[in-house]
Amino acid sequence: MAKKIAIAGATGAVGRLVRQMLEQRNFPYETITFLASQRSAGKTLEFKGETHTIQLLEPNVFDNIDLVIGSTPDDVAEMFVPWAVERGTIVVDESGYHRMLDHVPLVVPEVNPDAVNDHQGIIASPNCSTTQMVVAMKPLHDFSKIKRVVVSTYQSTSGAGVAGQADLIEGTRNALNEKPWDYQAFSHPIAFNVIPQIGSAKHLGYTSEEMKMVWETQKIFGDDSIQVCPTCVRVPVSNCHSESILVETENPISVEQALQLFDAAPGIQVMDNLEQGVYPMPSNSDDQDDVFVGRIRKDISCENGLAFWCVSDNLRKGAATNAVQIAELLV
Repeated sequence: MAKKIAIAGATGAVGRLVRQMLEQRNFPYETITFLASQRSAGKTLEFKGETHTIQLLEPNVFDNIDLVIGSTPDDVAEMFVPWAVERGTIVVDESGYHRMLDHVPLVVPEVNPDAVNDHQGIIASPNCSTTQMVVAMKPLHDFSKIKRVVVSTYQSTSGAGVAGQADLIEGTRNALNEKPWDYQAFSHPIAFNVIPQIGSAKHLGYTSEEMKMVWETQKIFGDDSIQVCPTCVRVPVSNCHSESILVETENPISVEQALQLFDAAPGIQVMDNLEQGVYPMPSNSDDQDDVFVGRIRKDISCENGLAFWCVSDNLRKGAATNAVQIAELLV
């Protein structure tokens, strides 16, 4: 058991959620250390009714740490993860820096939990948009191999951090008052708009966010033959990513079979009654750890196709929850 644990990036939005999860899920440990940058080091925070002093994220702090959950930007993860691994600390890394390295398992506990056994000191948690999709794909893929996925994402501004949230709230307020707003996170106004670009231009007209969904999905399932065609779009929603997903399987899966498969799968909740207006939305999926699925229907353009709608809290299952679940597998 990991007796001495730490959270790197403990004061960030996801780091705060990790702290909350560890407390709510009664994660086992003997000591816990909270790590952050110079800006937060020396300040205090409350955890389980006790006051803790935040320590500076530096090499020597890992001398007595068994396990660290890292909720940091890529450049910070690039810097601190080697410090930890060199000292025998296991790292659950939420950044994008290590995800596609051959020696680093990319893990979603509902999908490929056994992959944690292959770690060499680092375990990566996938991108938020990939995570919810592969959770939803898993029961269908187990029933009949998925050959192809066409996915369009509707991603919330919380995925772009504090600046993204400010752009949505203040940008909308200023737009209503016919005032300009200096957008920081987005290259175009997000108020009353959708932006069909997340990330930089990457490959054949696809963005970096879109290619993450391709490469990470194939790595998680251990199958490069799964074809993924993604389009990632930023929408004026505060939290929770939504996805329109179409899968093509080797053998047909009926709507009734899909409902049963989704119902029986861990980490999935079905909300599906079109006539009564019951389906997942950001407003009813926020602050939840599960992946929500609805609008399940036969793809009328493809013999073995199935279409559905998928919503998940990108800060929880898309980040904090998944990392804590990986840590739970380790202990």
